[in-house]
Amino acid sequence: MDDGSWGLSVKEGMRAVQRPEAVGTRGMVASAHPVAAFIGLSILQRGGNAFDAAIAVAAAEGVVLPMKCGLGGDAFVVLHDTKKREMVAYNGSGVAGAHATLDYYHAQGHKTMPLDGVHAASVPGAVSVYEAIWRRYGTMDWPELWQPAIDLATNGVAITDYIHRRYAERADRLAKFEWSAQQYLPNGRAPAMGERWSAPLLARTLQLVAKGGADAFYRGEIAERIVAYSKSQGGPFELDDFARQQASTCTPLTTDYRGYTVHETAPPSQGFILLEQLNIIEGFDLKSLDPVGAERMHLLLEAKKLAFADRNRYAADPAFVKWPLATLMSKAHAAKRRALIDPKRAQWPDGAVIPEHDGDTSYFAIADGQGNAISFIHSLSNSFGSCCVAGDTGVTLNNRAGRGFSLDPKHPNAIAPGRRTMHTLNAYMITQDGAPWLVGGTPGGDQQTQWSTQVVTNVIDHGMSLQDAVDAPRWYSFPGTDPANLGRDPVARVEGRVPEAVRNALAALGHKVETLGPWSGGGAVQLVQFDRENGVLRGATDPRPGGLALGF
Repeated sequence: MDDGSWGLSVKEGMRAVQRPEAVGTRGMVASAHPVAAFIGLSILQRGGNAFDAAIAVAAAEGVVLPMKCGLGGDAFVVLHDTKKREMVAYNGSGVAGAHATLDYYHAQGHKTMPLDGVHAASVPGAVSVYEAIWRRYGTMDWPELWQPAIDLATNGVAITDYIHRRYAERADRLAKFEWSAQQYLPNGRAPAMGERWSAPLLARTLQLVAKGGADAFYRGEIAERIVAYSKSQGGPFELDDFARQQASTCTPLTTDYRGYTVHETAPPSQGFILLEQLNIIEGFDLKSLDPVGAERMHLLLEAKKLAFADRNRYAADPAFVKWPLATLMSKAHAAKRRALIDPKRAQWPDGAVIPEHDGDTSYFAIADGQGNAISFIHSLSNSFGSCCVAGDTGVTLNNRAGRGFSLDPKHPNAIAPGRRTMHTLNAYMITQDGAPWLVGGTPGGDQQTQWSTQVVTNVIDHGMSLQDAVDAPRWYSFPGTDPANLGRDPVARVEGRVPEAVRNALAALGHKVETLGPWSGGGAVQLVQFDRENGVLRGATDPRPGGLALGF
């Protein structure tokens, strides 16, 4: 079934005992950073619910994982509230600025959207989601939930090896911007593993949010400072762009998969392509296949290509473009797409016209003893987003506009003022008999839905434990959706823990295979499961970023 390397530590060649699943009865938090997981658990232990804990974890991750998320990013959520008996999806994506027209970018000599600086940013949407969730579901005082993040930014955090490497990878780009270099490159370099890093300017802004909420961020001093900085750099924003930002809610998109109901975030999230992939592969007997065998991998790769081709051909901000979402998610459409899969040969379908960058995002999952659950993803887009800190606010701006929009006026995601780009961010929750069963997700740009498909089928089709499903070798098909590598040849990127014979078999099927390092398939999967038979909560965390699942 595997090459004997499952359960290895992240460092190649070093054997270690596989980390155990976390178990608890009153609460469970799975986060990509141990400090954030501990903060979430402490909120639950003090009597807060899953939604209180989510606000505190989101705020803390913006400090301890600043390359992935923060006040300047976006957020999407699926949650289940037991008392209200409701499943709700939240969209916290922001719009392109008032001056973000095609002419605006063409006049500056851009042929594709820029990825760095203020011109790559859209209005941050995350804070609007944080407050909307708290107002409807929170039980603790808003300032109390922000205090752990304020303390971290003020007093400093210890840099892990993983975080150091992420800083170092972007040091050259961060150095291009004065305020970014000041905040993230103290002493002119990336902080080393074991050093303490603090962000006093960010701490001040966090204090303003703790005191004044979303109004302070979008309609107060913080917005004024961000917009003033943007204008000083020739950026696209006006104050009204921020003042109009509101989180929106909807009923999650759903599909049935082998007796379970999978709930996903709605457009402009591209969560529907996870559902489409599951619909396509539902017609194959995955259970009978080797979970790390070429036959199963081929089917999942081909299903991905078909679903992503549909996304690239049709999907856009539904407020601006009408497109056939219901059709794309239907079982009938999946059957037609499934019929196009040749089990003996790799193909590249028409319609996959815009490829991608890797994303840098943070995902966490939380459940409490009352049966509440929240699946939460938030992101700056690329690592450190635009790499641009908005002056003395300490807020790192996203580059979602740069990654998601096109300068082709005929493209469904052509940039325009007030428009939201289609979003790689998505989060899922799986229910059984109407009750939450599995809460999960991962960062990773266009790899998100591919890895989630692998993890979901690992658990449902192959009966893996949560930690085995997370630790299993991963792969992904490139390109996906992001508009940066147009014209690149399709390739299957496969972790080196997949046996060489399997990789050779994929090549024989016509896949161009690139072998990645043993644990470098990427992502940071977090899973929380309701084990109703035993009355406990289970949690698993991805070893790749060094996260933690904690229960009590």
